[in-house]
Amino acid sequence: MELENKVALVTGAASGIGRAIAVGLAKAGATVAAVDRNADGLAETVQVLGDRASTHQVDLSDPQAIVGLRDEVIAAHGLPHVIVNAAGFDRVEPFMQNDDALWESLVAVNFLGPVRLTKAFLEPIIAEEHKVKIINIASDAGRVGSLGETVYSGTKGGLIAFTKSLAREMARYQINVNCVCPGPTDTPLFATLPEKVRTGLTRAIPFRRLGTPEEVSDAVLFFASDYSNFVTGQVLSVSGGLTMAG
Repeated sequence: MELENKVALVTGAASGIGRAIAVGLAKAGATVAAVDRNADGLAETVQVLGDRASTHQVDLSDPQAIVGLRDEVIAAHGLPHVIVNAAGFDRVEPFMQNDDALWESLVAVNFLGPVRLTKAFLEPIIAEEHKVKIINIASDAGRVGSLGETVYSGTKGGLIAFTKSLAREMARYQINVNCVCPGPTDTPLFATLPEKVRTGLTRAIPFRRLGTPEEVSDAVLFFASDYSNFVTGQVLSVSGGLTMAG
């Protein structure tokens, strides 16, 4: 899956799944614009990516910062050929213990962040009749729900619906929009869960192990490549069989 002479923008690239996606795309030949609000994590990521990568420290809950990011990336690399909305966060706790500030942050980062970033880049992309592959990283929690992640699941379900609807609108421009839904994955976020929860989730997976960030990256690489040219509006679960819902 060669991505030579292609530019890929990856949000959430400072750690976990986002970093693995950035590394996977770079190994396939892409120049990567790595985006995150964590400057230290970005610095570690770019050490792996090498000279062809650029880092962009951005808070994706800030609409004006997203516009600035677009202009910065285009000035540095031109229009991207791949956009991966991988940034997101979660806090696992019962719904009745949630506060309004958590809900607003979840919606701002997990849902409105990808929506705003995608629109900001699509404006010049459509104007220039440029082709792009858009890949949104949602979650199986958005497909089937998840205990202790009620509003998080809602934001990811919204991202799945956004993917499908945007794919319909962008088809006239030959722009592909797809979604990858990781199941339980061996990331720093998963490590913050109570041991009992981690053990229970792992046992529930038919493969009896967690996924790796690299396995999620492989799914993204398919959607970013020419192998997916006739694939749009699709949701791919990477969960070891934990969820098999249509």
